[in-house]
Amino acid sequence: MASRVRLTLPNPEAAEPERPPPDLTNDLLEEIFLRVASPADLARASTACVSFRRLIADHSFLRRYRSIHPPLLLGFVSSSGFDPVQAPHPSAAVARAADFSFDHLPRPTTEWLRWRPCDVLNGRVLVGCRSIKGAAYWDLAVCDLLSRRYLLLPPITDDLLASVELQNHSIFHPMASFIQSGGPSGGIEGDTSFSVIQWMHSHTRLGVLVFSSVSGCWSVSMSTNCNDLGLNRVGVLVSGQCAYDCFYWKLYNMSTLIKLDMNTMRFCTVDLPPGHDEREIVMVESGESKVAMFSLSYKSTSVDYYTFSQNGSEKSQEWHMMSTIPLPAHYTSKCYIGGPAEGYIFIECIRDGESSTYSTVLSLEIKSFNIERVSRTSFPGRAYPYFGFPPSMSPRRI
Repeated sequence: MASRVRLTLPNPEAAEPERPPPDLTNDLLEEIFLRVASPADLARASTACVSFRRLIADHSFLRRYRSIHPPLLLGFVSSSGFDPVQAPHPSAAVARAADFSFDHLPRPTTEWLRWRPCDVLNGRVLVGCRSIKGAAYWDLAVCDLLSRRYLLLPPITDDLLASVELQNHSIFHPMASFIQSGGPSGGIEGDTSFSVIQWMHSHTRLGVLVFSSVSGCWSVSMSTNCNDLGLNRVGVLVSGQCAYDCFYWKLYNMSTLIKLDMNTMRFCTVDLPPGHDEREIVMVESGESKVAMFSLSYKSTSVDYYTFSQNGSEKSQEWHMMSTIPLPAHYTSKCYIGGPAEGYIFIECIRDGESSTYSTVLSLEIKSFNIERVSRTSFPGRAYPYFGFPPSMSPRRI
């Protein structure tokens, strides 16, 4: 009789016990946190426990994160105060939680005046106040509104003014200045150097001075005579922007730009399309080292987009109007256009039937031309978009 074959099943109790899941190492956690798309959500994660906070606040992690994710638009800085972005903008809650006042700065030497913003870049704000010494002299400071640290810049001396052949009594509007942060990291810890570029002019001359945070002093960058630019006089310069290491200033009530190439340190003039004498413009980087321009007029219902080509010489220039971008229905511009910043320009508008005391700020994405409402302000006039990260992600700097 054949024997039966018995199948023996494993005893569940004798099986190898289930292994616990591996601990999340700091390397794994860092890779997970790098994939959190919203800086605001990452800031909330940093409050969960001490180990999360320590990892997220580490400067090497912040450098990696900021190289992947853009900063948040938190609001607009103007001489009248700070206007945070408003819901439903995703940064509205973060903007309300931060303190953006200038009350941590020392009192200006001229007590009846106050600090006013001159430019904003990479979370830093350049503020200035007219000095008691005269019209050509300003007290300047660079501050970080989130860390509340600041650096007072040394005054511009009489010797520097004399070196660019500009005298105190002939200076007009010396405060159109720009902050440039060192390196692609935009002034993140490990590369916190920056420079402040200040232009000043008289009726006949234009000069540029540069402050370096590395040397801690001002130096003369360039000076030229208006006759060398083919102009009878310099006049008032407005709408200053930087694109591809070149600065552009529009001459007030003229269809002319003054351009400064920071690589060659040469000034030249650029003719704008006809009819731009009373229009507001913003010069932008459109890709492949090509410069473009957004343009609009007072009470316009659309924004014009131009590209610019230069063939051979500085005098061989041609503008091409590529698109007309309509503003949202029932909005007209107040002839203020700002930026560019983080791939956007910003337009101050009036809504039909709304009091002229208030205005709406719209953002226009440079690549897609998408327009969104981001803020409503009671401070009409020139304001500067402020991009940054939540306070828990902001290293102490300046």
